[in-house]
Amino acid sequence: MPKLVVPTRSYGLMREMKTRTTINDGLELEFPEAENILVWARKMVREMAYDICEMPFTTYIAAKAVGKKFTALPLFITRNFHHQAIHVDANAGLSVPKDMEGKTAGIVRGYTVTTGVWARYVLSSEYDVDLSKVHWTCTDDEHVAEFKLPSFADYNSMGKDFKDLFANREIVGAIGTLPEPVDGVKPLIGDPKAAGFASYHNSGVYPCNHGIVVRDELLEQYPDLAVDLFNALKSSKDAYLSSINRGGDLSKEDALTVELEEGVKGDPFPYGIEPNRPALEALTQTAYDQLITPRKFSVEELFAEGTHDLVG
Repeated sequence: MPKLVVPTRSYGLMREMKTRTTINDGLELEFPEAENILVWARKMVREMAYDICEMPFTTYIAAKAVGKKFTALPLFITRNFHHQAIHVDANAGLSVPKDMEGKTAGIVRGYTVTTGVWARYVLSSEYDVDLSKVHWTCTDDEHVAEFKLPSFADYNSMGKDFKDLFANREIVGAIGTLPEPVDGVKPLIGDPKAAGFASYHNSGVYPCNHGIVVRDELLEQYPDLAVDLFNALKSSKDAYLSSINRGGDLSKEDALTVELEEGVKGDPFPYGIEPNRPALEALTQTAYDQLITPRKFSVEELFAEGTHDLVG
């Protein structure tokens, strides 16, 4: 039987999963160390280098739009709220998000980075910012090499440091997780964590970041593989959530999990299409609106056959 190579980071959610050596009646599994998962996801997109791979979800949607031959499972192994990923120069006179129109903002890495896409979604959907009236400058290229930037974005800031970009007044704002704090730069949205949770309880949109994709030829060759993987990943998630000592000292990862659990007042990692439909509808719509995809994908077409009704 073939050995399936499965790069993912070693999240708590993946801990039990990574003890498995086989799945689907004997298919062997190999989990290489993949702490910088972006390198592995990039190789998956550009070279089809692996069998199953963790992938940022808007990278996946952009890849799907140009015909890459892999398909996602309806589950997400990283997620967060991205109100906290919008930063501005405190001295630039930006008092409300709408003030970003007509200005230049930097993007941490590429235009299609999932955190940046969600941050722009927040600006557009909650603060009525016309994203096409902001000029977006990227500090890296895209995982999907075929992607073409919209006219209101560029790569002129490739490789530049955000401290320099702000100091030189090349940008007045930035979206994404800044590599390090920048003096004089603050969150645009006050109390962004509270704003994120309030947004969720108002809209039902719980942003999803990284998912799992499987090569299409494997899904065709092994029709039960997608369901078997979903169930194994659900079991691994359940084991992780039950292992957290919520009354003790928590690791950074566990603390974020508990924070999300308390903030959403429920499962911090709901698996399946239906529990995530509001977020998926929002993401597929904003991917189209932000000119990442040439059309709005339906939610179901993004996920493997046989998994559409699974919940976990």
